[in-house]
Amino acid sequence: MFNIKLDTYCLKVILCRLSNPFRGGSEIEKEKSKQKDLDLDYAYCEEIIKEHSKSFYFAFSRLPEEKAKAVYAIYAFCRQADDSIDEADSSVEQQKALQSIKKLLEQFEKGDIPDLPVWRALRDVFNRFDMSLKPFYDQLEGQTMDYNFKQPETLADLEKYSYFVAGSVGLMLLPILATKHHQELKDTAISLGVAMQITNILRDVGEDQREINRIYLPVDLMKEVDYTYDDLKNQVINPSFISMWETLASRSEKLYKIVKQDLTKFDSDSQLPVLLSANVYAEILSTVRKNGYDCFNQRNKTSFIKKLSIYRNTRKTLKSYK
Repeated sequence: MFNIKLDTYCLKVILCRLSNPFRGGSEIEKEKSKQKDLDLDYAYCEEIIKEHSKSFYFAFSRLPEEKAKAVYAIYAFCRQADDSIDEADSSVEQQKALQSIKKLLEQFEKGDIPDLPVWRALRDVFNRFDMSLKPFYDQLEGQTMDYNFKQPETLADLEKYSYFVAGSVGLMLLPILATKHHQELKDTAISLGVAMQITNILRDVGEDQREINRIYLPVDLMKEVDYTYDDLKNQVINPSFISMWETLASRSEKLYKIVKQDLTKFDSDSQLPVLLSANVYAEILSTVRKNGYDCFNQRNKTSFIKKLSIYRNTRKTLKSYK
């Protein structure tokens, strides 16, 4: 399911089995064995997020261990759904793969936990936090929208799509990041996810069009600035493209501001990772601008050194919220 080398995970499994094999001992030994198995499940999830989303990992690995592990498990679930689309060779296979994941989620909802690392870790997350399954189902709906992809007509359409594929992730994480106020922060969590998704879209304009034949830029916005499909195919960066790009970037930045305004409602141990994630992703927009809006041939990544600088500045900024 995952295109990822999990040598570290496999090594941990082998060492665990050799160092502490379970032989039917006391209840304490049973609990220790269960915990070791659970630790391995979380390690599996952590390897996935480390491989596939360095920015997300950079921000949320700074949570307390219990919360960080929960984030890893949720990300691994989302990656599993995403990979089911990417690895399938046809729309029929994509549909079958998503139906299979949906059945596993329905099985999970009934308390029949699939005997797989991600699902076992998720069971522990649901035991520890006040979780809801709805955003998990919404995430799968977002994946369905991917394999039935249609270019959004309007910004509202783009944001609707972005909710299902990314805003839903914000809702999944919310009970972990705001244990006391998660019910009142739903719109804020959605804003963070949608902002990140729009940022990714603006970073990957060329790659999405070239490699997966998808255009996320709204139809009406392209018409408004007179930017044609031939322009996009020919990777034209002109005032029309910049105007369109900035319209979407401004919307993304507005959503990041909403998150910052509500930051103090998040748990104190979660405020730094939340603010850091917003700042790291917002820096992608700045990088694209510095590179002359070339999101066709440049990846526009934020370097690790730059992330460390953002981390230091974010810590300073956070003090002003106190």
